[in-house]
Amino acid sequence: MKSAVRYLIYAGMVSLASLPAWTQADTSSPQEAGAPIIGEDRMLTPPPVSGQAYPIALDSQEHTNSLHYGFIFSPAYSDNVLGATTRGQVSDTSYSLWPTIRVDEATSRLHWDLRYAPGFTFYQHTSERNQADQNAEVSFDYRLSPHVTFSAQDSFQKSSNVFNQPSYSSGQIFGGAQGPNDSIIAPLADRLANYGTVGLTYQYALNDMIGVAGSFSNLHYPDPTQVAGLYDSSSQSGSAFYTHRISTQHYLGLVYQYARLMSYPGGLDAHTQTKSFFPFYTFYPNRRLSLSFFGGPQYSDTVQPTVASLGYAGFSSRGWSPMAGASIDWEGHFISGALSYSHMISGSGGLVGAVKRDTANGSIRLQLSQALFAYVSGSYDNNSVIGYGSGTNGHTNSGSVGVDRRIGEHFGIQLGYMRTHQTYSSLVIAGAPNTNRGYVSFSYLFARPLGR
Repeated sequence: MKSAVRYLIYAGMVSLASLPAWTQADTSSPQEAGAPIIGEDRMLTPPPVSGQAYPIALDSQEHTNSLHYGFIFSPAYSDNVLGATTRGQVSDTSYSLWPTIRVDEATSRLHWDLRYAPGFTFYQHTSERNQADQNAEVSFDYRLSPHVTFSAQDSFQKSSNVFNQPSYSSGQIFGGAQGPNDSIIAPLADRLANYGTVGLTYQYALNDMIGVAGSFSNLHYPDPTQVAGLYDSSSQSGSAFYTHRISTQHYLGLVYQYARLMSYPGGLDAHTQTKSFFPFYTFYPNRRLSLSFFGGPQYSDTVQPTVASLGYAGFSSRGWSPMAGASIDWEGHFISGALSYSHMISGSGGLVGAVKRDTANGSIRLQLSQALFAYVSGSYDNNSVIGYGSGTNGHTNSGSVGVDRRIGEHFGIQLGYMRTHQTYSSLVIAGAPNTNRGYVSFSYLFARPLGR
């Protein structure tokens, strides 16, 4: 089935790329990162089908055609690093150092953004969990012709603590039925996570666009003894859409999406396949604001094997359930943010199988003065496992707040606080559901224009 999905996506992309381009002259200028262009011939790709997370950075912090490099040093204190695994609730102080590099280049047809931050994190008391970190993100957008655009994104993270990464505080908020389920926060444990998307859009008429997309995610815990009750998982999905621009501000469309959601309890394969067909609507009141809605039926087919070591008998089910979502995004010079809500069948996120998931996320970033910034973010997730793992149902509440002060041209200090509450009765984190974490981050970064 995986090869069939890949073939379907590939065939769709080849078919779209082979279609004749719309003959009207391309009069548009390069689009600003994340900012809709209203009143021009080129259509936007609405958030429900773009496959991309909303950008949260302020306009004043976005710099294209530039090279950024330097390092970040971040001490942090957490009152619950092990999730009450074997020693009760354990607090500890960690120290992280990340050299960083970012290249962001944009032309009239191409925009690519590469970020890489390797590093090392060590702990004062739980030194057995010390680990080399890897953080890499790349995004790529290329206009094959005036009205055919190819895009791809990928992110990879290797860490012992999902909180303790240089890009975590910004979060990721999606406007559609995409994105991995990363709502379950494991205790201090080795963790590998990878998420990627690829898409192709074709505007074949003045107000009509079609497109195809594919995505994948992988979550792997190298040492299962560190995360009792959590398991490796993966997912693949493919989709096709049509959208019509009613006016410069209003878009309507239809989406078909297929997904395969896997988890691996006891080393076995528990999988759920979903098929969804739903309409969406996006409204752009102005070039810096968008509102999106989607909803429709979702069909699921779940097969879970017998896992004798966990006491689970085999299980299978089929049925229909509703899916829906809404989001809002605004991007400005002094304030930017995004809010989203969705209800759908999603990947396991480390639980024993795919879940019916309700999730709400929000993030706001403010510029308080020329050199002082603040951010606030929060999320709520409720995960109900489909099938024999219903005893692991639960929810996660998390929030963070912080300030970022720039001192001179290169130096910066960030102070932040995070709190997480999780209720999953059968997991390792059940004994200590609350985590409080405070940190300070020192950065020394340089920026230079490309080509100079």
